[in-house]
Amino acid sequence: MNDEGGQNLKDTEEYVLPGRRASSFYETEPKVRVRVEVAGRSHPGKVRENNEDNYLAVRRYRGRELLLTSVPEEILEPSEDHAYTFAVADGMGGCNFGELASLIAVQTGWELGGGEIKWSMKINDREVEELRQKAETFFQLIDDALHAEVRASPRLAGMGTTLTVCYSTGPELFVMHVGDSRAYLHRDGSLRRLTRDHTLAQRMVDSGVAEPGSREVRRVRHVLTNVLGGPNNNVTVDVDHYKVCNGDRVLLCTDGLTDMVADDEIARVLGQHHSPADACNILIDLALERGGKDNVTVVLARYQIEDSSWRADKL
Repeated sequence: MNDEGGQNLKDTEEYVLPGRRASSFYETEPKVRVRVEVAGRSHPGKVRENNEDNYLAVRRYRGRELLLTSVPEEILEPSEDHAYTFAVADGMGGCNFGELASLIAVQTGWELGGGEIKWSMKINDREVEELRQKAETFFQLIDDALHAEVRASPRLAGMGTTLTVCYSTGPELFVMHVGDSRAYLHRDGSLRRLTRDHTLAQRMVDSGVAEPGSREVRRVRHVLTNVLGGPNNNVTVDVDHYKVCNGDRVLLCTDGLTDMVADDEIARVLGQHHSPADACNILIDLALERGGKDNVTVVLARYQIEDSSWRADKL
């Protein structure tokens, strides 16, 4: 299609191919039904008196109820979509202030979720980019809430928290992360870490200054370089996009687990225990058996995808 000047209108925003226009507003791929079984547990450990960890698991849903119609009801298939959010937060600051920081993070996140103008229940390229921007705003607002609390009560100065959030709708999984709590994907017996620790130790390894597992790295493994409520009021959020497939497990945990239980042991437990609740309990019990030197929190979600033809993209 050409205009009077010979310009191809298909190359401009004035003309959009019908398929592209439809995909901007409606789901064009075959529907994938996903069910998620989730469990979570938190323990103060054997050394600390209070628990500075907090966690949250939320299911959102969107559906339609037919009220009246003149057409046969059996041809109007009911529909309901689900989205899931899982979060873990590990507070710091001493004098119970870390517990308050992680509580504020989770509570603020909950309140922000209740005021969302738009729920992302279907994903296309535009929604992916919007979710990235939304995640950055979400974390910044939580960071602002923590700093506002400190301004109101200066004695709270120094409190902060990690926050790792997984959001999924259908087979789409978004991982949003600040700090050194972690998210993992367990698939076909293999465990893959989906987050990168925001610590001085990780920075030293990345820059080649020290080797993983060295004494220098172990000494600073808990020195955070990016945290909600930090002194700079300029948090940086990692946002990554994945696809899940049938049987996948998504694990969120604080460093009270990963300091005590190695990744290969975590993979073994997940491989041996089908139930998320059983696996959560065993992982926390393992951390306690190894000394329980910190609070330990585990959230585990198991994905069931009913469309057997679905195959996740290679991670």
